[in-house]
Amino acid sequence: MAMNQSLYRRRKLTNQVGLTLSMLAMALGLFVLLWILVVLFKNGFQALDLAMFTQSTPAPGSEGGGLLNAILGSLMIVLVTALVSTPIGIFAGVYLAEYGDGNKLASITRFVTDIMLSAPSIVLGLFVYAILVAQVKHFSGWAGSLALALIAVPVVLRTTENMLRLVPGSLREAAFALGAPRWKVATFVTLRAAKAGVVTGLLLALARISGETAPLLFTALNNQFFSLNMNAPMANLPVVIFQFAMSPYDNWVRLAWGGALLITLTVLVLNIIARVMFREKVKV
Repeated sequence: MAMNQSLYRRRKLTNQVGLTLSMLAMALGLFVLLWILVVLFKNGFQALDLAMFTQSTPAPGSEGGGLLNAILGSLMIVLVTALVSTPIGIFAGVYLAEYGDGNKLASITRFVTDIMLSAPSIVLGLFVYAILVAQVKHFSGWAGSLALALIAVPVVLRTTENMLRLVPGSLREAAFALGAPRWKVATFVTLRAAKAGVVTGLLLALARISGETAPLLFTALNNQFFSLNMNAPMANLPVVIFQFAMSPYDNWVRLAWGGALLITLTVLVLNIIARVMFREKVKV
């Protein structure tokens, strides 16, 4: 009995120590996160004005200016990325979930996907620079979209596969019993049942790539002027923030804070939408 009491007290003490350390780690993480957000929102909201959305980035030493060209450039690059990564990621995810059991090609695809998910984004940007930018001998928005697509496709693919595997097998069996071919079951039954989760994966992928800087430094680079030409260097928010934050000009630093706030709010909205859609999917 005495040994049991001693063991119980020791385990209780160990549990309390572990719980205390976990709470301290969580509190420290939340404190740092809130500190970053407070500084960002304080400096970012001070930089927001009408000129930020109506004027292009200023020249060195000039006053005023905005982020119109960078905002539109980022929107165009991300839009093209979404148009490329969405069908590839979804169809590849459907193949892995519906046709990939015991398939060697599917195993290789999963292995490559895991590598791409863990690969540093700067490596993917350098890869696109080597195979595209260095060959055509100029930076472009297309190259930036390709680099971001290499980051987004694995996220969409893995999310799609996981969501499809959550669909009950009885739903597939019912469709097969009615005589539906496998491709119709995959596209019109299981994919439709998991559509909320698939859209969630797409939104998370967009949130993942919206703040990437390193791939765009090697591909899209930057453009001080307003341009909608995707076949030329194109301004974008991540690179503008990177360059302006280290500049000696006060108005450039102010614009960098404003751009950082815009990206943060965009990522926040995308994550909120994704969580709401995923919650609705769970309720169904």
